Amino acid sequence: MTIVVQKYGGSSLADADGIKRVAQRISETKRAGHDVCVVVSAMGDTTDELLDLAKEVSPLPPPRELDMLMTAGERISMALVAMAINDLGFSARSFTGSQAGVITDAEHGKAKIIDVTPGRITQALADGHVVIVAGFQGVSQDTKEITTLGRGGSDTTAVALAAALRAEVCEIYSDVDGVFTADPRICRRATKLDRISGEEMLELAAAGSKILHLRCVEYARRFGIPIHVRSTFTDKPGTIVADLTEGEAVEAPIIAGVAHDNGEAKVTIVGVPDRTGMAAAIFEAVARAGLNIDMIVQNVSAVETGLTDISFTLPKGDGRAALQALETIKETVGFHSVIFDDQIGKLSLVGAGMRTNTGVSATFFKALADAGINVEMISTSEIRISVITREERLADAVKAVHTAFGLDSESGEAVVYGGTGR
Repeated sequence: MTIVVQKYGGSSLADADGIKRVAQRISETKRAGHDVCVVVSAMGDTTDELLDLAKEVSPLPPPRELDMLMTAGERISMALVAMAINDLGFSARSFTGSQAGVITDAEHGKAKIIDVTPGRITQALADGHVVIVAGFQGVSQDTKEITTLGRGGSDTTAVALAAALRAEVCEIYSDVDGVFTADPRICRRATKLDRISGEEMLELAAAGSKILHLRCVEYARRFGIPIHVRSTFTDKPGTIVADLTEGEAVEAPIIAGVAHDNGEAKVTIVGVPDRTGMAAAIFEAVARAGLNIDMIVQNVSAVETGLTDISFTLPKGDGRAALQALETIKETVGFHSVIFDDQIGKLSLVGAGMRTNTGVSATFFKALADAGINVEMISTSEIRISVITREERLADAVKAVHTAFGLDSESGEAVVYGGTGR
């Protein structure tokens, strides 16, 4: 009997009717002859509400206690889904992340999965139960404390369990019909993709596409787990995320999609001496603060001053920590000042076909120019072009580029059933 792992997001579990709908879909999968392991997120906006409540109680909640609080939402979902499945005539057992054997490091709030030991899950499946697992959480290998995996952690939980259970597929259910060529909330003419490579999905996720979490896609590629992105609200086939296997002769389209991200900020270090080791000192300080950097640009040094400017982007929430880290090395490096800008947006064009097709960059930048959108930073890879522009023009930029590459759907507007795109 094959094992299918399914994951349901908060919009799919927003209320009692949503939970019953999810339970019905799970029961249909079980009735079709599969063993079913389900990973659930917290209901609706529960996670945000718990976080807001914590901030009302304490301006700086201890990370350990915050993780204990934040995992409550998924535990509520898992129990309610199990109850609904039992009412449909199937036996269901719910497990927390630690009970499911999700072993993590000790980093509260953004723990990484080290291992999955699904002994209790395997036994429950063997006994004929539908297994419901609370996503987004695990237990530290060293401290034995409860940890959370950060935003999108339920996606990662699902793929990690699929790998550990050697599942046939990991189905990610949300409130859209699959992976689209752009966010359907921004670009209503976005086209649903029937299939996308893991490499392209990885770039889209890294560039801000919210349908799948970056770590989820990384984990799936590492262990060869195909992901099927589907809607909870329809029976449409969705999108398969998987690299081509040997013997498949499918030529990929030039462009897979357009992603955007308005959650980043830009830090510009003004007046950096153009000497060996200055950039290293700057980014070592940022690394010591535990911050992840996205795009980096260094200007050409001014001949008359021997000074240059260095800019980089990072998540908005890390801005204060970055400024504090840079202040500690200001005298050592000798730069003039730091400018912080959190009103930016990142636009990315992704497609494996870009490797072998000319004119992609020309079309991309002409579309932005024709729309009157200024580009502040540029970063590229073999299959991606990313630019930074003003946040208020980001939606216009997405639509302009999407249209320029012929990605607009001819079959009508994309539907976001739950209203969030997730």
